[in-house]
Amino acid sequence: MIPFENSWPYDVIMGDIYVQQCPFCGANNVLLPLKPKELIRIREGKKKLLVFPCCNSSMTVIDTDNDYLLSSRPIR
Repeated sequence: MIPFENSWPYDVIMGDIYVQQCPFCGANNVLLPLKPKELIRIREGKKKLLVFPCCNSSMTVIDTDNDYLLSSRPIR
């Protein structure tokens, strides 16, 4: 079972990936430096270091589904 405290919701809008709020600084509607093709690679097992452009905080994404990014550490 996926630990809820390690997950963060995201949206794909016209090929861009957004989070409604940054888990670190609270900025709204943050465009992530990820593309939908990278989400597929992450689902296949590749890890991705994700740096949020609003505050330069980072998290390691270890898995995804259609709604959530799964981090290697708690982010909630």
